[in-house]
Amino acid sequence: MTYILNIETATKNCSVSLAQDGVTILYKEIAEQGYSHAEKLHVFIEEILKETKVAVADLKAIAVSKGPGSYTGLRIGVSTAKGLCYALGVPLIAVDTLEVLAQKVSIEKGMIVPMIDARRMEVYSAVFDYKHQKIMEVQAEILSEDSYATMTEDLYFIGDCQEKCQTVLVKDNFHFLSEIIFPSAKEMSALSYQKFIQNDFEDVAYFEPFYLKDFLTGK
Repeated sequence: MTYILNIETATKNCSVSLAQDGVTILYKEIAEQGYSHAEKLHVFIEEILKETKVAVADLKAIAVSKGPGSYTGLRIGVSTAKGLCYALGVPLIAVDTLEVLAQKVSIEKGMIVPMIDARRMEVYSAVFDYKHQKIMEVQAEILSEDSYATMTEDLYFIGDCQEKCQTVLVKDNFHFLSEIIFPSAKEMSALSYQKFIQNDFEDVAYFEPFYLKDFLTGK
């Protein structure tokens, strides 16, 4: 049995799951305005291990959502994952945050466009087909009426920036799934397990989150 602990903190959602052979057996999460990651993350990890009766020594790897997303959230998640990997001597797995978000959608045709809010009309986005294969790489883009204008397929937009997206993305083939807002560690399980069996690991000492943009401080 391969137990992998999954950590997702790239957005307001602080989320942790424990998976056995790629299947989520328990997850805990909370999305709050004030970003409670620092307070909740370690509590969730302890509660999940206790409730599943899985010893920390039984973990075969730690997986973390690598971004893009919140600078602070990513730092907290990656720091925690690295600390566990160092302490347990297990590998670190990094999973694309937008791919995790896309896993929440099940469609028979069309394209999935997961988005994470950046600033003003800017978003972090990617495009996946209905089989969850990435067809457009992650990018930081400023939305306008011309965004995705050349795509004729049905596009399903998800993420935490749908309200502002709908002010400019108004074509008939654009659909917004308002109930899908944040990525979750629950959807990381199959992705992290696939990387585990492929030995697709990160260098624990040098791994950094995928910020996509430099961190900016306000006045």
